[in-house]
Amino acid sequence: MTSNFNVRDANSYEQLMGRWSQKLAPLFIDFAGLADGEKILDVGCGTGSLTFALARTANLGEIAAIDYSPVFVEEAIRRNTDSRIKIRQADACALPFEGGTFDRALALLVLHFVPESSKAVAEMRRVVRPGGVVAAAVWDHLGGMPGMRMMVDTVAVLNEGGRQLRARYCFQPMMQPGEMKRTFLEQGLVDVAETQMMIRMDYESFDDYWAPIAAGEGPLGKYVATLDAAERARTAAAVRDAYEAGRPDGPRSFANVAWACRGIVP
Repeated sequence: MTSNFNVRDANSYEQLMGRWSQKLAPLFIDFAGLADGEKILDVGCGTGSLTFALARTANLGEIAAIDYSPVFVEEAIRRNTDSRIKIRQADACALPFEGGTFDRALALLVLHFVPESSKAVAEMRRVVRPGGVVAAAVWDHLGGMPGMRMMVDTVAVLNEGGRQLRARYCFQPMMQPGEMKRTFLEQGLVDVAETQMMIRMDYESFDDYWAPIAAGEGPLGKYVATLDAAERARTAAAVRDAYEAGRPDGPRSFANVAWACRGIVP
């Protein structure tokens, strides 16, 4: 298994995470760098949040985008109107490209869902030319996503399955301070830099927050899908209470932090 992100429906994914990936993409591009004429690889493109932002940011020569999920690949292809962009299904740990093909290989919100994440970094390094850039960003599930911690901490109080979910969710690969930087250095990248990037996730209501999770999308939705009807209702009520926090239902805003890392291929 090369990705453990749970994908059911492209539209639900957009509500769960795609809309926030679109907000993070410009910050990540600024950090990773970009120049006209370059050939770029987007590893784990999802529905195209980074892919299409790349196309808007510079006059690139070519953008190759891959994802492990056929649901994502189909949706990204459907959305694509740019002849420079080529999208295909592929494995981040076995990229289907010759060595030194690209000027940059980028992975936005991907590596923490790849169990062999160091192998994915090695593959990104392999397909980038000497002097080119490898860059990645992942969410800080433990300390930087209070909106999602709100749910996992709530379900951890309810039952043992919730406690196990929290343990998995908070300690996925590459999320701890310095972890990505160490991996980049171990894979032979040089001039490695790590930083933090922040966006806000703004929800109109509890339903706006909860609907994709209730539909089974992503790792939190996968957990909810395992519950029987009574436990799902109990969980939804408890998470709603945490979301509302004693006030009427309505808009809520959460700060969210991602770790980002970049390195140069020697």
